[in-house]
Amino acid sequence: MSRLLDVFWGYIQKCDKLLWLMTLCASIYGFFLIYSMQRAADYNFLLTQLVAVGIGYIGAIIISVIDYKRICDFWFIPAFVSLVLLMLVFGVGMRVSGTDDTAWLRLPGGITFQPSELAKIAFIITFSKHLDYLCKIDKLKSFFGTVSLFLHAAIPVIIIHMQGDDGSAIIFMLMFMIMAFCAGVQLRYFAVLFGGAAVLLPIIWNRFLNNEHRNRILSLFNTDESNLSDYAWQQYQAKVSIASGGLSGTGYYKGERVASYIVPEQENDFIFTVAGEELGFIGCAAILIILFGIMLKCLFNCSSCKDDLGKYICIGFFSLLFAQTVINIGMVLGILPVIGITLPFFSSGGTSAMCLYLGFGLVQSVFIHNEDDNKIKLRIDKFSLARQ
Repeated sequence: MSRLLDVFWGYIQKCDKLLWLMTLCASIYGFFLIYSMQRAADYNFLLTQLVAVGIGYIGAIIISVIDYKRICDFWFIPAFVSLVLLMLVFGVGMRVSGTDDTAWLRLPGGITFQPSELAKIAFIITFSKHLDYLCKIDKLKSFFGTVSLFLHAAIPVIIIHMQGDDGSAIIFMLMFMIMAFCAGVQLRYFAVLFGGAAVLLPIIWNRFLNNEHRNRILSLFNTDESNLSDYAWQQYQAKVSIASGGLSGTGYYKGERVASYIVPEQENDFIFTVAGEELGFIGCAAILIILFGIMLKCLFNCSSCKDDLGKYICIGFFSLLFAQTVINIGMVLGILPVIGITLPFFSSGGTSAMCLYLGFGLVQSVFIHNEDDNKIKLRIDKFSLARQ
């Protein structure tokens, strides 16, 4: 028993305790929100979330004790596993209730799994390794180096788009742009990318977007009564729920709209509305403070990291959190179209929650092993000075 306590205490001393604390706060807050809406649902969302987060935390601890450099040395393993799972969707994929895409796998025991969530973590590893390699051979700012990065990102984007999960495809594109920009890819390449997208916009609108996608976008600008009862109905009800909470909310477990399940997917993509109605502006602000606190800590770890690979991993996880948070809040407030993006650490969803903590484990690994490297270098420097 004392041996286990020593190991636990040794880990606590090395890990990023502030990041752990903020993540635990987010998880517990999310449990309370899911528990509150649970009274309006037949399915036990809270139990699924507890199991998923528990598995995710175990995975995060295991990943964090492994040197991130070693993890990235074997980048082909997560790349291969995620690609195989993504391709399996085309053969045995299924659609889950509340979604409009065929992007899920059914595992033994009736468990469903969304491979695109695991692919996001694999992408952080492989893309960070790619950026680090180009940086080492001084090709990061070259044309061919930039094209190779674009092709790297295009693989998951195209596969996931073909599954119908355009929300996740957009997250991959945003992760690619943020990571590439922070790594130092020159602005002219982004200008070409955005210019090309602007030219192709009519083709994208008519050929790649279906009627459902177009109507969701148009609903943001069409506020007549017929539209509010159709494509804009979910977002309209979400805004009403948030507004009804006022400053401090109607009280935890006392939200009538939450109990009536007026806002569809309030346990998942629209969990923010539960906080808005029952805990008010204060509850919503607390969510944003926790999430942006986690993001800022990732950026701080990035700035203090001594090697490029660790920096890219921290930026990768930051980009995932930032993209999903901005899009999810934008969806709920009716600023962006509904595209099925969860709110990190808060939304119910087994695959999403579990995989998110694996990314958290990568950031912890960077913090722990970067600290170890710094201590080793410090000892070497002291030894050299002593000999002189």
